[in-house]
Amino acid sequence: MAQVETLERSPKAAALEHFDVLIVGAGISGVGSAYHLQQQCPDRSFIILEALESFGGTWLTHKYPGIRSDSDLYTFGYRFKPWVGPPIATAEEILSYMNEVIEENDLARHIRYGHRIVSATWSSADNLWTIKAERLSDNQVRTFTANFLWMCQGYYRQSQGYTPDWPGMDRYQGRIVHPQTWPEDLDYKGKSVIIIGSGATAATLLPAIADDCKHVTLLQRSPTYFIPGRNANELADLLRELQVDEAWIHEIVRRKILFDQDLFTQRSIKEPEVVKEELLAGVRAFLPEEAVQAHFVPRYRPWRQRIAFVPDGDLFQSVVKGKASVVTDEIDGFTEKGLRLKSGQELEADIIVTATGFNLNVLGDIEFTIDGKPLTFADTVTYRGMMFTGIPNMVWVFGYFRASWTLRADIIGDFVCRLLNHMKARGKKKVVVEIPPEDRGMALQSWIDPENFNPGYLMRGMPLLPKRGARHEWQHTQDYWKEKDELPLIDLDGAEFVYG
Repeated sequence: MAQVETLERSPKAAALEHFDVLIVGAGISGVGSAYHLQQQCPDRSFIILEALESFGGTWLTHKYPGIRSDSDLYTFGYRFKPWVGPPIATAEEILSYMNEVIEENDLARHIRYGHRIVSATWSSADNLWTIKAERLSDNQVRTFTANFLWMCQGYYRQSQGYTPDWPGMDRYQGRIVHPQTWPEDLDYKGKSVIIIGSGATAATLLPAIADDCKHVTLLQRSPTYFIPGRNANELADLLRELQVDEAWIHEIVRRKILFDQDLFTQRSIKEPEVVKEELLAGVRAFLPEEAVQAHFVPRYRPWRQRIAFVPDGDLFQSVVKGKASVVTDEIDGFTEKGLRLKSGQELEADIIVTATGFNLNVLGDIEFTIDGKPLTFADTVTYRGMMFTGIPNMVWVFGYFRASWTLRADIIGDFVCRLLNHMKARGKKKVVVEIPPEDRGMALQSWIDPENFNPGYLMRGMPLLPKRGARHEWQHTQDYWKEKDELPLIDLDGAEFVYG
């Protein structure tokens, strides 16, 4: 680091810094990737550029009341760092956990906060990425070069959530808020609030504010699936009573959860009606049949969209206590006092919260250029959802939908480090994936099959994403159980890897 510090003190030299690897983003993926790089490629120099003022990504930017994980922390946590808290954790608990990872592994010295990347340019003549980043403290553009680019920026735009353009929104006299940009000065105590949405954010937010509000109405266009349960893991608690080492507990509980999740996913496809009734039984434990039939029976089979965990059924308890109610209808338009629904019903509120999802972020909204030609990401074909035809020396961490994001970040961390070490051993400076001759005639389709998984944000952003091929090597399979065994065995000298 001495050389970097010298460069920082020199105004002329500070314009350009070089690193072997540049990691984009200091969220859950970026911090984990830095750990793997430091452990498995200790001779490589690296830097993490983060646009925000600190680490954490989603867990830093989302400030709405009650924000918590919708995946258990035994699998959402890193495989190398035991989780010792409750399975469903608050944003504060997750940030504390990430801070421990950064401190224990001396990663802070590699992170530059407040650096928003605006462009990334690849030169085959130099086998080098040139990255320009705006330093937000003084709006100065900094230039970095790197041999390899590790994209860990997540997959949605942090600065702005998705809100549909409903008729009459300008007429509404109250306040419209999106959870992704929750204002610090929002006073909802004693107020009537409408939350538009039916996903994990809505289910989290409602019980967190219901006791302080006059009343909260959850307005949903269609129902979603929920899993109510205790925010505890009986196996972990038992192993702790037996004084088993926390590292062992972490690994054992992770494996048990992943086994159960995989079985549940398979059953959701093979016997969807049985699984549907099991899920509805969880809701019936809190609500009368009339309410279940009216508001909690989804139109789709389980696991075509994410299923939100509801700790202790807190969402349903708010309804039972009369602090909240659910309306299933579509919005016709806004009025001065609230909403007019297509059924003719009108809802009044002081505050309307649009928990309506987010906007897909493709490669961090960075302007990419490959050998002088602007990159059209949608024209590429993905290799296992992490590399892309025509884009050299780059890997993108895109996690799982039906399992914890971090599981894939760990697996890809191993793959990238193995690839970097393989390139060094062979004396290669460049790698790009290409479809081998025998596969070039295969049909190309959208990034993911809508019949398999189809949340709104993904459907809206599908035209921006790369194509998938017919063979599973050219897809993001979403199959952790297959990938955990396949990715470590990838032949790095296979026909799909072209070195230079």
